[in-house]
Amino acid sequence: MSDRILWQPDQNRIDNSRLMDFRRQLATEQAPVEADYDTFHRWTVDNHSEFWAAIARYFNVQASWDGPVTETEAPVVGERFFPETRINFAENLLAAGNPEDTALIEHREDGRRRTLTFRELRRQSQLLTGFLKQEGVQPGDRVAGFVPNGIEAIVGMLATSQLGGVWTSCSPDFGLHGVIDRFGQTEPKVLIAINGYQYNGKPIDTRERVDAICDELPTLRRLIRVDNLDGLPWRDDAPGADWDDVFDTAPETHYTRMPFNAPLYILYSSGTTGAPKCIVHGIGGTLLQHLKELGLHTDIRPRDRVFYYTTCGWMMWNWVVSSLALGATVVLFDGSPFSPGPSVLWDMAEREQIRIFGVSAKYYAACEKAGLTPRESHDLAHLDALLSTGSPLSHESFDYLYRDVKEDVCVSSISGGTDIVSCFALGNPTLPVYRGELQCLGLGMDVAFADDEGQPLPTGKGELICRNAFPSMPVGFWNDPDNVRFRKAYFSRFPGVWAHGDYGELVPHEHTDSAPAQTGVIIHGRSDAVLNPGGVRIGTAEIYRQVEKVDEVLESLAIGQQWQDDVRVVLFVRLRDDVTLDDDLCQQIRQTVRQNTTPRHVPAKIIQVPDIPRTLSGKIVELAVRKVVHGEPVKNQDALANPEALSHFRDRPELKD
Repeated sequence: MSDRILWQPDQNRIDNSRLMDFRRQLATEQAPVEADYDTFHRWTVDNHSEFWAAIARYFNVQASWDGPVTETEAPVVGERFFPETRINFAENLLAAGNPEDTALIEHREDGRRRTLTFRELRRQSQLLTGFLKQEGVQPGDRVAGFVPNGIEAIVGMLATSQLGGVWTSCSPDFGLHGVIDRFGQTEPKVLIAINGYQYNGKPIDTRERVDAICDELPTLRRLIRVDNLDGLPWRDDAPGADWDDVFDTAPETHYTRMPFNAPLYILYSSGTTGAPKCIVHGIGGTLLQHLKELGLHTDIRPRDRVFYYTTCGWMMWNWVVSSLALGATVVLFDGSPFSPGPSVLWDMAEREQIRIFGVSAKYYAACEKAGLTPRESHDLAHLDALLSTGSPLSHESFDYLYRDVKEDVCVSSISGGTDIVSCFALGNPTLPVYRGELQCLGLGMDVAFADDEGQPLPTGKGELICRNAFPSMPVGFWNDPDNVRFRKAYFSRFPGVWAHGDYGELVPHEHTDSAPAQTGVIIHGRSDAVLNPGGVRIGTAEIYRQVEKVDEVLESLAIGQQWQDDVRVVLFVRLRDDVTLDDDLCQQIRQTVRQNTTPRHVPAKIIQVPDIPRTLSGKIVELAVRKVVHGEPVKNQDALANPEALSHFRDRPELKD
C-alpha cells in the first residue's frame, strides 16, 4: 500500500474527459455530478437502471428499444437487462466511424502492415456475411476462428454477428486437443483457419492441425482457408473455400437485430484444472459494458489509435475490438512482442501515434529488465494512457513507466476477466494514479472484498465479490440449460453474490488540498493460489513483487507445499542466462522479502528452474505446479503455452526434506 501519487490529471484534462461530459449530461437526472468519484460510483450502483439507460443514450447505441431496463425483482444471478430490446453488435461497431477513417491497422513481426478504412471493413464484413448465409449459417449458429490477431479475425467476428451468429475463437498457438476441447463443445458450422504463422522469427505450419480439427468437428459445413504465411500451399484436395473466394458473393447489408441478451461470443476458461468452461456473453451487455469502460474509463474518442497486445484466445481481444464502436482505430499486432527486437511494440507506438497502449504486466517488467528506456529512444508525444492487465502491476513497474516511458501519462492497471469479458476495477482519466493501485471500481459495479463469511471488508484483504447484476454478466455456460454449472462457478461460495476468485483489498484515500477523495484497489492474485502458512493468508503477488526486485531474477512462481501438518512457501525462480542460484542469492531473495513483507512471506525453499509454465494468454499457473509438486495429475496440458515446463517441478529432491 502506498499514498504516493505518481500522476495527476490537470483540470483541463478532467473537464474535457468523456467521463465528466457524461456526468454533466446526467445533471438533469439528479445524479451527483459535482461530487467525488466514489459518491458518483455509489449513485450508479444504487440507480443501476437509470445508469445503464444513460450509457445507452450517451453512446447513441443503435437498437430497437422497448420495455424496461431490467426485469423486476429478479435475483442477481437471473437478472436480465433490456429484456424486450433487440440489437445487433456489428451494426454498432461499423456505424461509428467516418467511412474514410482508418478502422484497422495490422502489424506482424515479419514487417507486414495492412490497413482497412471503415468503408472497407463494412464492405468486407457484408460480403463475408453473404457467404456465411449462403453456407446455411443462421442466427444462433457458431462460427469459429483458428486465427491470429489480424484483419481476418475482426472481419469474421463482424460478419458472424451481423447475421446474429455466435463468434468463438482460439489463437493458432493452441494445440490440437486444446482446440477440440473448446470447439468440440460449441459445435461450429463454419471454421476460419490459417495455414501458418510466424512467432519469434520462426514460421509455424498449422495445416495438419487444421485438417485434424476439421476431422474432429462433425457439425462443420465449411472451412474458410486463409493464406496467412507465404510458401505453405494447402493440399490440392483440401476441402473448403479460400478467403478471397468469399468476396465473390453478394453482400448482405441487413443487420439482424437479436434479443439484447442473445449470445454474441463464446469464450473459454483456461482449462488447466478441467475441461474449459464455455462462457456465453450476450450482445447488448457486452456492448454497453465495453462502451462504458473504453469510452468513460479509458477516454477513447473517434480517430484515437488504440492498441492492446493480445491474441484471439484472450478476452482482451474482444475488449479492445469494441473500440470500433467509438469510431477509434484499432491497431493489431501478431507475433512475439520482442521480435525482431525488444523495442518492436514501442516502435509501432511511435510510428502509428498510438494514444492508448496496453500490454501485460509481465511485458513492462521484461522491458525494465532489458534496460529499455522508451522516453529516450522514442517519440511518444501522442501517448496518453498505458494499460496493464493479466497479473498485478508491481509498484516497481509503476515507477519504471513514469521514469523510463513517459512522465505525463495515465497508467491504468485493470482487472476483470474472461468470466465477465470486462473489468471490475480499472482506470479513470479524472483521478490521480497511486503507486501500486488500480485507480477505481468500475461504474455500476457493486464490488467489495469479503471475509470468509461473505461480509464486505471496509479495509483489509479478502475475496472479490460483486453484489449486483451487471450487463456483461454471462448469459450462462454453453450446454448448461438449467445454469447448474454456472451457478456453482460464481454463486456457490456466497449465495446470491458473485465471487470472482480474486484476492485483494480496497485502499481509501481521503480528500486533501492536492487530491480528491478516492478508493483505489490492490489485487494480490488469484484466491485459489493464496498461500496459507501457519494460517496466515498471503497473496502470491505480494511475494512476486519483492522477489522480482532482485536483478538476477527474471520471474518467479510461488506455491504452498503441504509439509509436516502445515504449509510451507516454496519459491521457484527463473534467472538470467548467466546466473546460477547459490546461497548468497538465496539469502538476498529472502532478505528482500523479509524486509518488505513479514516473516511468513519468506520462502522456506528457493529452487531454480529454466522455465515457468503459463497459459496461452501468458498467465503463470500456480495450481498446475502445485499439483505436480504433490504428485497429482495435471489435466488438459494443451491449455498451456509450454506444458513441457511442468517437468522441471516434478520429483524435485529439494522438496523431500
